[in-house]
Amino acid sequence: MAQQRVSAQKQQELQVQYQNYKNTLQQLAQKIGDVEQEAEEHKLVLETLEPLPADRKCFRMINGVLVERTTKEVIPALKTNSDGLKQVLDELVTQYKSKQDEMEKWKKKNNVTVVQQ
Repeated sequence: MAQQRVSAQKQQELQVQYQNYKNTLQQLAQKIGDVEQEAEEHKLVLETLEPLPADRKCFRMINGVLVERTTKEVIPALKTNSDGLKQVLDELVTQYKSKQDEMEKWKKKNNVTVVQQ
């Protein structure tokens, strides 16, 4: 009877650990999606602004305030932001893969098999 209780407790601990891994992976995937969407928006804006004359008036939202600028002023900032987003995206993907590998090792170590219902 004590063996069953320990086994049930161990099973519950494994389920909690598994759920923690799944939640972490889901959060990382959500962040990756958000950053990908923002990077795509930057790309579209750059594609729109680059062919325009350098002195063309455009507007940029800075801390919730719409500010008038020229394309010459805005394009470098957008490129910098876009490069930063790509770097963040690469880091998030690396974190996701690392956590996924960690989860797979944990599953093998603890002999965990996932049953979909």
